[in-house]
Amino acid sequence: MAWIKRNLVFVIIGILAIGLLGAAGYYNYKGWSNNTAKFNRLNEIYTSLRDLATKKPSPGNDKVDNIKAAKEQELQLREWIQQAKNNFEPIAPIPDTGTNTVSSEAFAAALRRTIDLMQHEADTASVTLPPRYSFSFEAQRVLVKFDPGSLGLLAQQLGEVKTISEVLFAARVNSMDGIQRVRVSSDDAGGSQADYFEGHSVTNNLAVLTPYLVTFRSFSPEVGEVLAGFATSPHGFIVKNLNVQPAGAFTATSPGAQVMPGSPMNPQPWMPPGQGYPPPTATPPPTATPGRGGLQTVLNEQLLRVTLVVEIVKLLPTK
Repeated sequence: MAWIKRNLVFVIIGILAIGLLGAAGYYNYKGWSNNTAKFNRLNEIYTSLRDLATKKPSPGNDKVDNIKAAKEQELQLREWIQQAKNNFEPIAPIPDTGTNTVSSEAFAAALRRTIDLMQHEADTASVTLPPRYSFSFEAQRVLVKFDPGSLGLLAQQLGEVKTISEVLFAARVNSMDGIQRVRVSSDDAGGSQADYFEGHSVTNNLAVLTPYLVTFRSFSPEVGEVLAGFATSPHGFIVKNLNVQPAGAFTATSPGAQVMPGSPMNPQPWMPPGQGYPPPTATPPPTATPGRGGLQTVLNEQLLRVTLVVEIVKLLPTK
């Protein structure tokens, strides 16, 4: 103790030196650990970069930036998807309640009002309809109560039938023989067979495809107008099958007669989506017949009977 008292300054300096040496050692250890962790992380990044550089395609180099190109292509793809959606606008159901809930009273009133409106539009466009035609809703037209589980589907079909019919009215076809839809309600079981055909909607990862079969009579310019109307519509129409035959080969049918494909009145069968369709029946052009004087007949336009299957593409809501 006497020595410590005599050398107190030396002892204090020694203690401080030992403390500083300990702190320095701890600092060096932390720095070494930190450097080791950073070095390992650098090796991982270098390994990942080397692996990416050997992939095809690679991220690029100082001359080619594949990452930037990929981002630009993704932006272009998103813009294209947005533009494509403009051609698949959904058809509003009738009545359009904003929800899937439709009452029997609202649908009954909307159905009668819509049928009267379409009959008036056909008369304005000089399109002949079958007597008292109900546009495939003959079974529902006389009802006031409907299968509650099918009211939403019936409302959607009514809106789609109206849209398809208006394409024909805009083209001013000579007559509309009928439109056939798939059965979606137990009420359809008691309807006229001419209002339905044995098809069904198809759902994939992107959309629901609902087919309709339409039969009308017109001349060739109006047929082109109908196809152009479907092609330029903002809704997703796809004409899957087209059968054109001279209208003179068919006799007039009663309103309840069956005109489904595959019947004697329409020998070409309808095939479900995804199974392919037979090629359209070609009608040979009329041959020119010499006359007894004056101008010869080069083209003798005749009335055509057209049967087509048109599918409506309804995009599924994005998640």
